[in-house]
Amino acid sequence: MTRLINFTKGHGTGNDFVLVLDEHGELELTPKQIAKICDRHFGIGADGFIRVIRSKNLPAGQALLADVPEAEWFMDYHNADGSVAEMCGNGTRVFARFLTEKGLVELSDGQTLSIGTRAGVKDLQRNMAGFAVDMGRWKLGKDDVLVHAANLEVARPGQSINVGNPHVVVALADSAELKALALHDAPKLEPAPAEGANVEFVVPEEPMVKNGVGYFSMRVFERGVGETLSCGTGIVAAALATRHWAGQSAPNTWQVTVPGGTLGVRMFATEDGERVGLSGAAELVFDGQLDLDSL
Repeated sequence: MTRLINFTKGHGTGNDFVLVLDEHGELELTPKQIAKICDRHFGIGADGFIRVIRSKNLPAGQALLADVPEAEWFMDYHNADGSVAEMCGNGTRVFARFLTEKGLVELSDGQTLSIGTRAGVKDLQRNMAGFAVDMGRWKLGKDDVLVHAANLEVARPGQSINVGNPHVVVALADSAELKALALHDAPKLEPAPAEGANVEFVVPEEPMVKNGVGYFSMRVFERGVGETLSCGTGIVAAALATRHWAGQSAPNTWQVTVPGGTLGVRMFATEDGERVGLSGAAELVFDGQLDLDSL
């Protein structure tokens, strides 16, 4: 008997995902099966896999519900190689689009949707661009990391930063250097982070700041995936690192261009410290069915 599951393909500025509704936590897929689903030649193809599950039906979600009972849904996120990841910034917005368009939640303008992730609860609201997500607190690394990448003649220092998952951000000289990068292989990091890291390469525009908004372009290599057209947490990390390098006069609002489009980043003060938000489009592309016995 054929075992079929329904799936939806979605993306945020080209960072694409396969989403599967598993409300009661009945679907158990191995990393190998998830990797096959995400394979662009032998599967559906995606940068990541999102299981849409009620928080009460997953141990990681149950732990969050004690403090934030409104976080009824959990984004169970896996990289394209099947490995578990803390979260995905673009994925949170696509997750919110899925919940709202499939009628699983109602979200009016001005209302907040709280979702569970392995990096804690994330709050989202609708905006003109699509959805805005509060990515929460962040932490700047104390030590530089030396970054080697193909077609980068000299290794560059990278700024380590954690926005719920680990990143290393590298400043390049100009757009020609950014374009010349070959990211078919993972950049080499010295010292290598124990859990790996996403690596962002950035080039500020000239001038970098226009009318109080900062602008730069970026490419990214995601651990467990490869180069992607966009990475939400990477965009946030790159904006924070660029502001750090620019000094106290740097703005708190940024527009970041990646191969898949443009997203907005905003840093804002709260009682418990500075937080950072990410806004941009989130689209559902098509629905389909997948034969589990083919995996």
